[in-house]
Amino acid sequence: MTDASSTPAIPVTIHRGDYRPPEWQVPDIALDFALGIDETRVSARLSVVRHADAPAPLLLRGDGITPAEVRVDGSVWNDWRMEGGDLIVDLGERTAAMVEVDTVINPATNTQLMGLYASNAMLCTQCEAEGFRRITFHPDRPDVLSRYRVRMEGDKAAFPILLSNGNCVEQGAGEGGRHWALWEDPWPKPSYLFALVAGDLVVNRDSFTTMSGRKVELGIWVRAGDEDRTGHAMQALKDSMAWDERVYGREYDLDLFNIVAVSDFNMGAMENKGLNVFNTRYILADPDTATDMDYDGVEGVVAHEYFHNWSGNRVTCRDWFQLSLKEGFTVYRDQSFSADMGSPPVKRIEDVRLLRAAQFPEDAGPLAHPIRPDSFQEISNFYTATIYNKGAEIIRMMATMVGPERFRKGTDLYFDRHDGEAATCEDFVKAIEDGAGIDLTQFRLWYSQAGTPRITARIATDERNGERTLHLTQVVPATPGQPEKAPMLIPLRIKAYDLDGGHGVEEEQLVLLDRTEMAVPLGHYRSPPMLSLNRGFSAPVIVDFAREEGELEWLAANDDDPFARYEALQQLMLDTLVTAVSGKASDAGAVVDAIRQTLTGSAADPAFVAEAVLLPSEAFIGDQMVIVDPDAIRRERLALQAAIGTALESEWRAILGQLAPAATLLTPLAKGRRRLRGVALAYLAATGMGDASELAFGIFSGADGMTERQAALATLAHGDSKERAQALDIFYRRYRDNPLVLDKWFQVQAWSLRSDTVAAVAALAEHPDFTLTNPNRVRALYGALSANQAAFHQADGAGYRLIADLVLALDPKNPQTAARMIPPLGRWKRFGDARAAMMKAELERILAQPGLSRDVTEQASKSLLG
Repeated sequence: MTDASSTPAIPVTIHRGDYRPPEWQVPDIALDFALGIDETRVSARLSVVRHADAPAPLLLRGDGITPAEVRVDGSVWNDWRMEGGDLIVDLGERTAAMVEVDTVINPATNTQLMGLYASNAMLCTQCEAEGFRRITFHPDRPDVLSRYRVRMEGDKAAFPILLSNGNCVEQGAGEGGRHWALWEDPWPKPSYLFALVAGDLVVNRDSFTTMSGRKVELGIWVRAGDEDRTGHAMQALKDSMAWDERVYGREYDLDLFNIVAVSDFNMGAMENKGLNVFNTRYILADPDTATDMDYDGVEGVVAHEYFHNWSGNRVTCRDWFQLSLKEGFTVYRDQSFSADMGSPPVKRIEDVRLLRAAQFPEDAGPLAHPIRPDSFQEISNFYTATIYNKGAEIIRMMATMVGPERFRKGTDLYFDRHDGEAATCEDFVKAIEDGAGIDLTQFRLWYSQAGTPRITARIATDERNGERTLHLTQVVPATPGQPEKAPMLIPLRIKAYDLDGGHGVEEEQLVLLDRTEMAVPLGHYRSPPMLSLNRGFSAPVIVDFAREEGELEWLAANDDDPFARYEALQQLMLDTLVTAVSGKASDAGAVVDAIRQTLTGSAADPAFVAEAVLLPSEAFIGDQMVIVDPDAIRRERLALQAAIGTALESEWRAILGQLAPAATLLTPLAKGRRRLRGVALAYLAATGMGDASELAFGIFSGADGMTERQAALATLAHGDSKERAQALDIFYRRYRDNPLVLDKWFQVQAWSLRSDTVAAVAALAEHPDFTLTNPNRVRALYGALSANQAAFHQADGAGYRLIADLVLALDPKNPQTAARMIPPLGRWKRFGDARAAMMKAELERILAQPGLSRDVTEQASKSLLG
């Protein structure tokens, strides 16, 4: 097999406007696999039907494969040719034919982890977006839907378990210690949903009875020894199935649902019909090895992939420009599920924090794109926070505007209209429009315009009668290729509090800002009302609103919307930090008082308190500045953290003095208490108090689970005490044989606030347990470094060089993972001249590399434009 990344890439831009329906459909496909780690033989039998008005050759995509033989209607066929990696078969006047193609591939050398590849002596597949063409020749586009019949044969000792999509209809023994299995999937699906797994696996079995009384057999397949860590994932699966029936009326449609956990995986998981393939990170969990955040991640990702059965599989994408059709909608669904399973306010805070950390910078940088892009060179580069997270926010806004009952009518109509079809984003919006009875003409701009809208708000007073009016303006900033923007339709939940006994209206309103400027009457108030704006983060926008002294403190303590309380306290912290970073005098007193009030609230949810009292991240502080000063941001943030730790020392110690909940207790309250204890420890450690390291080491040593153990380790990793070295050594020796937990060991060191972090990461890259072949390990070390703002932007450029070196070393092996390391370098315009010049130089060095993949070429070239 020739690896595609070894040949020079010639980037070709694909435009959404050039879409044409497929000239040939493939209603049925039969695949026959003779499995082997070093050699797998694939025979594909495609039943093809012409859909073009005039005769057209059959185009079958290929990547790094060559046909051993081509047959048409049972006879050897010579009227074919190769164009690049693709196979062109001339079928003359035929309107239908049976086309057979034989290929031979080597899974062991497939380091891209796309197509059929080997992972720890197991064979598995990843076909989204264009991996199926690395297995056999096929149209390999999502609007070609087929029924699959898959036969696998292999050595029974090496591959005792043989799995594919759908149902196993036959199996038996072969010659020479071999065996075989035949799988059929009755539901037509695109090639990106094909899956195959063969290996030595054990299973955790369970079942689920659907709302119509049908029994579904469930299986989670893992390596022997890992089965005891699959219980949480299995419960999450059953909870997801029940929730989708209750909330969306969607019932599972096969008699079998399998999940396989794989250690080498580019993504988090994949929703292949009836056979989900997961990164082990999102399946394996027990209290000793998984944090509460890991448990939540397992639950959320299992739900996400299951929900795809309808929002992605039964209704799929017409083309890859419609990726957010399935991903944005499904992220919204998994967010809603997780909120119902835990604390809705905390889940909303977590989702918004992620959006601001990953998507807002994307919208403000050179890689900005709409949630329905107009063009791409490599589709794998569009698996972005914009497609997923902003896409979910667009769905949430529609749900907010129409309410739950009308939204359900719209989604029912969407599923009924397009079941078994390859649909578009427009199809979804039209279904909501028709089902809910709303005009979404202007709202469609969210699908076509990139950039984060910026809202400016002010309250004006009519001195004659005390009438107060809220004046709103919106600006959608220019982004690459879109210098001019039209006003968006933006749903803003607002509430005005009357603190002076007047007659103002205090009910929440939903304001639909649909023009550049708008005036919203608030009512009569003796004094200006306290305004709660964009409650629940009802729209993914940035709001500028000049507050009077004391307003944020009041809202943080009294607003009846939990997210608005969180937002007020975060804004108070942010204002204090930005003032300090700019060199002006700032007073931490208001922040300390607001945090004290939040900590002592009698009915406070500890999980909410933990989120609310966390300081904004260094990156988010930088997002508020025209030119980012990473060193000043770190200095002032540490100073404020120390001031809060010192002023509230007794409160933090009281939190740590309470008995920690047992690690096996996974209720929202227990998880919240553990989270708040971790925050308290970090604040105390920031003070530099003499016993801080001993306190952290004591928690580390006495912890009965990973949540507290990792929180203490991360706290110690920031310092230089003897306890730091002890804890890191103990952790490593305890978990060196557990890859997922060892990722945490690499990660906490790359996240460290120490001045030598870049050098430490360079040294860890030479560690015997570090490998470029496992994406989880790469992300744990280098991904953490690029998220560590002050370290990545170290003044001498060492952080930039490390990431560029990684990209160049990783690109020939795994272009997808390499390309995802580039975006931090592309934000060079936000930093000073010296740093910008070094970042640009590293991008130029990457682009100068011969034979660069399409993935990396596109990301680096766009990033260089700034």
